[in-house]
Amino acid sequence: MWRAAVAPGMSAPTVAACQIAVADLDPAANLATIGERLAAVDSAGVDVAVFPEYALTGFVADDRVYAAALDRDGAILDRLAAAAAEHDVAVLAGYIEDAPDSDAYHNTVVYVTPGGERTHYRKRHLWAGEQDALTPGTEPVIVDTPVGRTGLVTCYDLNFVAVSAAFTRERVDALFVVGAWPGTYSENWRLLLRARALDGVRWVVGCGRTGRRTIPDAPVVEYAGRSAVVRPDGVVCQALNRGQRTLTATLDPDVLAEQRAFIPVLPGEA
Repeated sequence: MWRAAVAPGMSAPTVAACQIAVADLDPAANLATIGERLAAVDSAGVDVAVFPEYALTGFVADDRVYAAALDRDGAILDRLAAAAAEHDVAVLAGYIEDAPDSDAYHNTVVYVTPGGERTHYRKRHLWAGEQDALTPGTEPVIVDTPVGRTGLVTCYDLNFVAVSAAFTRERVDALFVVGAWPGTYSENWRLLLRARALDGVRWVVGCGRTGRRTIPDAPVVEYAGRSAVVRPDGVVCQALNRGQRTLTATLDPDVLAEQRAFIPVLPGEA
């Protein structure tokens, strides 16, 4: 009989969705912002801090983005790992990756534990101008987190039901979603976060970029923000609008167990 990775009755983990405005093409400034947010949640008992898509680098769909790209074993990610250790919190943050195994660049997120372990996920479904500048990833990624087995999802990946179904077959307990969703379509972001929670009966933690991108010779973008934590029954239990704020929520494993007993959609349970 399958059991949740975080068993009912155990202490409930606390997650933080750290909604920030990103300084495009300025990794040092973004790392400083992330460090400030981690220091602010240090005393709140947070187990995992989730930051938006491209949180470390920002993005523009032309050659300028390559100068801001990061090596996954480089100094910026080393400093991110040091901050995770200092504040005893796991961190998920997005960046443009200068791939060590090829000449390609990727939209990547890194999950860093306080002990220094790093897991990387490369976005598989690129949106619009990303397709001109980046190479899509090919593999899904599931990582063990304080919430349980957790699938990593980046922005437009949310739209693909096949992605969600694959994570359902793997019985993940949560999805961590990083986004840089345009404000014009913010209702779709919120709708998809709720759908991906309900169709796999799991927690969803979505952290969206806020603020405005103003880069010369590039379209101005107003970002949606609207970070949210969604219960396994699709109900939004905590949410932000567009302010630069941090959302914290405790994810009770008893809620997950109760909803999975009530909504038997997992393989072998119907």
